[in-house]
Amino acid sequence: MLPGDDTGFRLRFLPTQERKTGQNHMHFALTSTSLDDQKQVVERALQLGARHIDIGQRPQEGHVVLADPEGNEFCVIEPGNGFLAECGFIGALARDGSQETGYFWSRALGWPLVWDQGQETAIRSPHGGPKVTWGGPPLMARTGKERLHFDLAPPAGSDQQTEVDRLVSLGATRIDMGQRGVDRVVMADPDGHEFCVLTARWTFQGGKKSRGTASLDRY
Repeated sequence: MLPGDDTGFRLRFLPTQERKTGQNHMHFALTSTSLDDQKQVVERALQLGARHIDIGQRPQEGHVVLADPEGNEFCVIEPGNGFLAECGFIGALARDGSQETGYFWSRALGWPLVWDQGQETAIRSPHGGPKVTWGGPPLMARTGKERLHFDLAPPAGSDQQTEVDRLVSLGATRIDMGQRGVDRVVMADPDGHEFCVLTARWTFQGGKKSRGTASLDRY
């Protein structure tokens, strides 16, 4: 996902020796245009190595829950979902989290709130593209280091320390995950979910981008 109009983010896949020990705290929601299209998306995913999983979804719910070859969850949403209308095939990155954390990321990325009801929040780039959503309480239990997290690159004219200080002022905290080197600072949002702030050398070139949104790392 690397559009030139500030509507998404890069995806980077990294190897890890750590086993998955619980449900991820964020997952992709893919959209569909019809029941036949939803079926075709699911079938294609299964052919590529996905599998059906049960995370407690109810039979009357229209979405299909799957996992990729390493167990990372994602879902294929039923057609006619108004909330994700016009968001594209990747409709949302759905995250476990509180209203406070939704507010934090809205300020951190400069993406406006597009949903704020019943402690559920969502943000979206002013230019469109996928939403990032938070479902509100009850929050999921932590099960160790998270397999998916955001990497933020300092915006033009800023540096890593300035960006770290800004994020701390918005409610983030610095944490120690045993990281090595000085190319990234590991932080946590108000709910304790990890993310990284990179050095300026990581800033991606080409096209517009919102304040520091660089990539989503996936292990």
